[in-house]
Amino acid sequence: MLQANHLPGSRRTSACRIVITAAMMQHVHLVPEEEEDDLYTGYNDYNPTYDIEELENDVAFQQAVKTSHGRRPPITAKIPGTAAPRALATGFGARPNLFSSIGRPMTGAVQDGVARPMTAVLAAGYTKAAFRGSSFDPIGQSRGPAPPLENRNEDTPEEKIRQLEKKVNELIEESCIANSSGDLKLALEKAKEAGRKERVLVRQREQVISPENINLDLTYSVLLNLATQYSANELYAEAINTYQVIVKNKMFSHAGRLKVNMGNIYLKQRNYSKAIKFYRMALDQIPGAHKEMRIKIMQNIGVAFVKTGQYADAINSFEHIMAESPNLKAGFNLILCYFAIGDREKMKKAFQKLIAVPLGIDDEDKYISPSDDPHANLLIEAIKNDSLHQLERERKALAEKFIMTAAKLIAPVIETSFAVGYDWCVEVVKASPYVELANDLEINKAITYLRQKNFTKAVETLKMFEKKDSRVKSAAATNLSFVYFLEEEYSHADIYADLAVSSDRYNPAALTNKGNVIFASGDFEKAAEYYREALRNDSSCTEALYNLGLTYKNLNRLEESLDCFLKLHAILRNSAQVLSQIARLYEMLEDPVQAIDWLTQLLSIVPTDAYAQAKLGELYDTEGDKPQAFHHYSESYRFFPSNIEVIEWLGAYYIDTQFCEKAIQYFERAALIQPTQVKWQLMVASCYRRSGSYQKALDTYKEIHKKFPDNVECLRFLVRLCTDIGLKEVQEYATKLKKAEKMKEIREQRVKSGRDGSARSRRDGSASSDSGQSSVTSAKGERLSAKLRALPTSSDPYEPSSQKEIDASYVDPLGPQMERPKTAARKRADDEDFADEELGDDLLPE
Repeated sequence: MLQANHLPGSRRTSACRIVITAAMMQHVHLVPEEEEDDLYTGYNDYNPTYDIEELENDVAFQQAVKTSHGRRPPITAKIPGTAAPRALATGFGARPNLFSSIGRPMTGAVQDGVARPMTAVLAAGYTKAAFRGSSFDPIGQSRGPAPPLENRNEDTPEEKIRQLEKKVNELIEESCIANSSGDLKLALEKAKEAGRKERVLVRQREQVISPENINLDLTYSVLLNLATQYSANELYAEAINTYQVIVKNKMFSHAGRLKVNMGNIYLKQRNYSKAIKFYRMALDQIPGAHKEMRIKIMQNIGVAFVKTGQYADAINSFEHIMAESPNLKAGFNLILCYFAIGDREKMKKAFQKLIAVPLGIDDEDKYISPSDDPHANLLIEAIKNDSLHQLERERKALAEKFIMTAAKLIAPVIETSFAVGYDWCVEVVKASPYVELANDLEINKAITYLRQKNFTKAVETLKMFEKKDSRVKSAAATNLSFVYFLEEEYSHADIYADLAVSSDRYNPAALTNKGNVIFASGDFEKAAEYYREALRNDSSCTEALYNLGLTYKNLNRLEESLDCFLKLHAILRNSAQVLSQIARLYEMLEDPVQAIDWLTQLLSIVPTDAYAQAKLGELYDTEGDKPQAFHHYSESYRFFPSNIEVIEWLGAYYIDTQFCEKAIQYFERAALIQPTQVKWQLMVASCYRRSGSYQKALDTYKEIHKKFPDNVECLRFLVRLCTDIGLKEVQEYATKLKKAEKMKEIREQRVKSGRDGSARSRRDGSASSDSGQSSVTSAKGERLSAKLRALPTSSDPYEPSSQKEIDASYVDPLGPQMERPKTAARKRADDEDFADEELGDDLLPE
């Protein structure tokens, strides 16, 4: 390095500058020129300041050398280590080389033959030299946590308004949530509270802010929610008033659409004229772009016209809907309107329109895998039972329901006979996408024949399906088996039950009918097997479960029978027949408390069932609760005053309680029902005697003697009465009494002589008779004998009957015969007329 210490002042300064410049230029690398498209083109240019060859001609440089600027004192620093390593990046300070303070070459310096590219002046995170020695902290974490936010002043009017508005919105949300969860009362309370707070909010806004800045959206939300909650709680007057407040306020845009809600309220109130008025007002305020909304309003208008009987106006509404945007409900309602006015041709056209309504669902073939591609199969399995496919199935089922109902409605009236009408409907359905409904219509045609009790035609129609596919064949065979079973032609019923089972082994209705036929033959174990198999195929088959309970009951497996009926009760909660069977089983199991409980439940469903009332009275009488027994026997008599057992019990009850005059009306009723039975008339005369009306008793006995001159008991009472009163007819009646007693002895001797010879034949006849009928007859005979013994005899005419010996038999609703099982789809009482209007649906296979 050049030394310049011994040079004069001015020349020394100039020499120093030259030396510094030369030293800097030693480390400047000049990149050679390259092609024109080089990315570094222009980097060869350098500042003329560094051109030492022209320094002598540089006027500015020479002027700086001559002035005091070139004699500045050396750079110093109060803080050690600041100035020394950090050399200036210009040529005005002494610097041995061009390296940074961390030993890194400066920009433009050459190291290992490569020029270092340009970088930032300061390193990332570097601030000032004064902070040297502190840790690296680029985001200022060492400064500690940020100071806390300033607390908002909640006392300002603006802040109070904001908090109150937030509270109103929260109340509206809570009201909507309560409504969706079913708590309508809480929803209304929240809506009312939101309305109160919103009014307070409006007043505060008017005091602080100009009225133009009031939140109309919040007011609209509060009023609409309040009106909705009023309507949900059936407070229709309040809801209408709230809607009126919204509709009449011109500041609410599109508020006129709420007139639809007002129309709905009037429709619920059956004020159809006002409902139509508001629907039309709403329709006028809804633009044509909202086509779906307009169609729905038109449908409501049509329904309101139907309610008022204005079918012509309703037809106009539904015709407009079917022309603009056809749907199933409008098409079905249109058919109903044409049916009401009796227009056959229009019914046909409307039925064709209904069938042509597009459902907008995919074909079922979409869910069948066309190949063995595992990925495609996985996709099909994923979408086969998804919510969209379920929606498609529901829509298709609804369409089939509308079409079937419409066909059953119009078929009997669109042609001269219902058979021709059904044929027309079947042809139209066959030409539509609902081909599978044609067979169902044919089966329904057979059911219509059954309703008309034309069994021949019904059987002919059903036999046409014997060569159809298995599903239709099984349905037809099931119905044929049902028809023959009702006609008690069990052989034919068995044949078609076998055909139905062979066609579709998983048809629970066919299995149930097969079990019924076997049940009728008395093979209860085998019948139970078919019922169990039907339940395995369809656990919800109530007919099979009911009949299985009856089968176990006939097999005396009472616990299993009770289990079946309890399961059935869980499915059919309000079935009187099931409740009756459960009560009967508990009685057979000697649990009268449970029997009383279930009979009470039965009476809550059918309170006018006289037999259930009588049975409940009998159970209470057995338990010793006479007041309850009397109540239920009285109710039974009120609903059915011809039950001899009930009449007898009531008459005996009044005699036992020393109210003989009240018992007279019951025995007189019994005498009217059974005029050939002398005991009822004797009971009437006895009641007159017990009450002290001897003359009426004497007249009654005389009337009995005229009708039954050989009755010994009547003559004995006449003799005793005439003796007590002192009448002259005593001798006459005494003579007749002796003659009657003699005739009675002769008859008893004849009976006794023939009894020994006929005892064996009677026992054989009794053993060969029907066990069920004989047992019932024997039981009734025993009860009747007990009651006859309880009646007053001639030897003791004034003693009351023993109440303990009075018994009232319970007549089961199914009759004294063996209980018949329920057929495949009969859900009502077994003794119900099979031609009931519900037979059509019951006969269809499940």
